[in-house]
Amino acid sequence: MSFLKRLESRFGHWAIPNITGIIIAGQVILYSRNFFLATRNAGGDPVTQLTLLPSKVFGGEIWRLVTFPFVPPDTSLIWAAITWMLFYMFGTSLEREWGTVRYNIFLAIGCLANVAASFIAWGIGSNAVADNNFLYGTVFLAFAQIFPNFVIHVFFVLPIQIKWLALLAWITYAYQFLIGSGTARMLIVASVLNYLVFFGREHWREVKARHRRQSYQTKTRQATKKVAHACRVCGLSSNDTPRTLFRYCSKCSGQSCYCPEHIHDHEHVLAEEPDPSDSALAD
Repeated sequence: MSFLKRLESRFGHWAIPNITGIIIAGQVILYSRNFFLATRNAGGDPVTQLTLLPSKVFGGEIWRLVTFPFVPPDTSLIWAAITWMLFYMFGTSLEREWGTVRYNIFLAIGCLANVAASFIAWGIGSNAVADNNFLYGTVFLAFAQIFPNFVIHVFFVLPIQIKWLALLAWITYAYQFLIGSGTARMLIVASVLNYLVFFGREHWREVKARHRRQSYQTKTRQATKKVAHACRVCGLSSNDTPRTLFRYCSKCSGQSCYCPEHIHDHEHVLAEEPDPSDSALAD
């Protein structure tokens, strides 16, 4: 039984249906509350009580381990609405494709990986904090892997297949991994760990299949490579002049090839006749 199958059989009864909608609803409520408090110049920010801060967790605020996915995006209302719309579309599509249990496991692995990375970063003196960018990012990458030809309109105008946006995201991750600090690299790995758990084996099989295909094509090209014709007199070959019509002489012994200039002007190659003395010795 595979690792994911074991997780499904053990934790399937804990799965929460439509978890994407629940997460978005929590973020909308917090975003609306913050917006209401800001317009009234009221004090307090409930979001700060929900973010994942390892120091606060060790201080007794255990709820932060499960509430940080509900922290809304820190952006304008229109961009927050676009983020929620896309997250809902991607998440519900994955849940329909995989089933509720597997989709819950996908999100849980991502959350646990980022919690672990945040605590490790805090332990080595970094102020890195897990946010929801990893949640949106991995759901987007998983959706693009399963539905690569889905067309999304960038800025509501430019149509582009989502696989190209995913490729751009992977390039960005790779660049940040190369230039980033050790903590940044750890957080990047944590952000894509659930994707690698779900799709890593598939990508590895694709790499091996591509290698086998390229190896087979190379061997096939070598085996079917056109034999070069070469004139027996002057040495001119079809590799030198592909348009030249080479011919073989029927009066010559064996496969004797000649260029148009020497096909009628050459000394015929005759088969060697057996020496009678050799026959006598054999008798």
